[in-house]
Amino acid sequence: MVKIGTIELGDFPLLLAPMEDVSDPPFRAVCKANGADLMYTEFISSEGLIRDAAKSVQKLDIFEYERPVGIQLFGSDIETMRACAEIATRVNPDLIDINYGCPVKNVACRGAGAALLQDIPKMVKMTEAVVKATHLPVTVKTRLGWDENTKNIQEVAERLQDIGIQALTVHGRTRVQMYKGEADWTLIGRVKENPRITIPIFGNGDIESPEKALEYKNRYGVDGIMIGRASIGYPWIFNEIKHYVRTGEHLAAPTLADRVAVCKQHLEFSIRWKGEKTGIFEMRRHYTNYFKGLDNFKPFRLRLVQADTLAEINGILDEIIETYEVALI
Repeated sequence: MVKIGTIELGDFPLLLAPMEDVSDPPFRAVCKANGADLMYTEFISSEGLIRDAAKSVQKLDIFEYERPVGIQLFGSDIETMRACAEIATRVNPDLIDINYGCPVKNVACRGAGAALLQDIPKMVKMTEAVVKATHLPVTVKTRLGWDENTKNIQEVAERLQDIGIQALTVHGRTRVQMYKGEADWTLIGRVKENPRITIPIFGNGDIESPEKALEYKNRYGVDGIMIGRASIGYPWIFNEIKHYVRTGEHLAAPTLADRVAVCKQHLEFSIRWKGEKTGIFEMRRHYTNYFKGLDNFKPFRLRLVQADTLAEINGILDEIIETYEVALI
């Protein structure tokens, strides 16, 4: 049984990665329904939260059906991160996660996210401040290092465990790599093999199939896997991996009707959460992923992103089934 503090996650948990503009409550809802064991909010700017910025505050929204769920914070100032840990604790998540892995310029170049991989003493002090500011378990997500010459994840893992984090997720790339090239899990495996490390170690990067998940589980010995991009438009990947790890067999792929049904659920939750206008607008980024692989889908996609009422979109989604079901038989 893998545990973070007192949170029991099963024998080989699958975590939904915190993805900006993706991992909101509607998306988390469909992932939870399809097998995600632990989920995180989109990463929340500590500077925005301390200023009570509406976008940052809204990201604190969590719901009972999501549990266990963590709130992820990022920032460059230790005192601000400490104060935001207190704010996040008040909305009663199951844990708090610190982002030391985001590679994008407007985060890293401001001294937050993966930038802390260049200043391990500051990372340790910031983490310690967050740990002391909350009674909740604190976890960390980071990368192998800043670049090829500074892959310091083994040192990072030991030092962060020593000051109280209760789980570590490692993305198998450096900050300089961004999301390019193949993720290297070798160092993730070495972290897990370290006899000093007793906290759960989760691997992240390039897991897009049940076969690869099982292969990496066996090869690198990680306690679980965090899945990000492969779940966008395909929340079924969680249950597919679980079934394959357990049985060595594949679940049947979702039918077109399944894809439409989950897309509708996602849309309806988006509207309930943010209202019809914003909910419909923010759902537009997901349609291509839900219907990836359908030939000549572009005309439907254009109609979906132009539609502005729930009834109109549901009508188009029903039409997609009618149009493609014969071709898919």
